[in-house]
Amino acid sequence: MTGRTALAIRHIGFEDLGSFAAPLQEAGYEIEYIDVAEREPATLDPLGADLLVVLGGPIGVYDHDAYPVVTAEIGLLRARLAADRPTLGICLGAQLMAAALGARVYPGPAKEIGWSALDLSDAAAPNPLAVLQDVPVLHWHGDTFDLPGGGTLLASTPLCANQAFARGSNVLGLQFHPEVLGARFEHWLLGHASELSTAGVSPAALRGDARRYAGELEKAGPAMLTAWLSRLTQ
Repeated sequence: MTGRTALAIRHIGFEDLGSFAAPLQEAGYEIEYIDVAEREPATLDPLGADLLVVLGGPIGVYDHDAYPVVTAEIGLLRARLAADRPTLGICLGAQLMAAALGARVYPGPAKEIGWSALDLSDAAAPNPLAVLQDVPVLHWHGDTFDLPGGGTLLASTPLCANQAFARGSNVLGLQFHPEVLGARFEHWLLGHASELSTAGVSPAALRGDARRYAGELEKAGPAMLTAWLSRLTQ
């Protein structure tokens, strides 16, 4: 099927669709980026796109006073999720989705920055993240969220109990980053240099782990997305 639209809300240039762009195009989606620094989310039709993807970024859900775009995005998501329209959130995107669904979003016990595998939940059968079993994924967040009402927990890590949730077949929130491309990882290190320094995280160690793990994730992440897209109900 062709002619479908995927709207990707982007907060910072290098946190884009990454490895997810190709499988979206292969599934017949025409991708349009909305950079929230340039276009107000409140002007968007919450139900207009066939798929809405809300990407990551360095702000928090509770930063709404400093960054009013947070409130606008939550409003957009609240309307879209109420209609059960296909929606995917990554990191900040998942936190915004959780907030739009009425869940609490708050600082976690510590920053989780690095590469490690997920603990997949047995409660979700079949788990849409199954292809990520034992695959180190990129974690880069300080905040976490409570599981939204009606949500099914899909994955956890020792530091973050709610790493991913689904609500039916059309709504998927991912706290981690399955979309990162190894060839573009240096953008992450440079773009978040201040955060890494403050958190005491070694860019050299992250760079080395990216060389070890990004290739496998570049296969597993798109495979996960393709499987999820195939189960969407419009």
